[in-house]
Amino acid sequence: MYVHNQRANEADVQELRRAGGRWLKALRTARGLSQRQMAREVGAEYYTFISQLENGRGRIPPDRYGAWARSLGLAPSTFVFNLMRFYDPVTFELLFDEDGKFGGDTARFRRIDADTETEADGSKGAAKA
Repeated sequence: MYVHNQRANEADVQELRRAGGRWLKALRTARGLSQRQMAREVGAEYYTFISQLENGRGRIPPDRYGAWARSLGLAPSTFVFNLMRFYDPVTFELLFDEDGKFGGDTARFRRIDADTETEADGSKGAAKA
């Protein structure tokens, strides 16, 4: 079972979650939404889930990112970009520089079909290792 561990000590991970929770709360309150209203808008069964997230306990399920972004008035890509800083800092640092700018050439982002080693555009991909 994958539990999405980061290779950081537990205190660092927990502090990032708390910082992410503060960020979520600031966005929610700036929109004038109560925790109950937010829960309704994002499809959470209990408003206490919002409180837990805002206190650094738990994570927003990825299949709900779009609903959260809409409720907070953000583009989904902007919401996920910012949320990744708190939820997946290792991946964030691999993709983006310290200013949050993409750290490389977008041409390297291409889908490669592992079964055929053919890229989405039909060209041959890298050889299997």
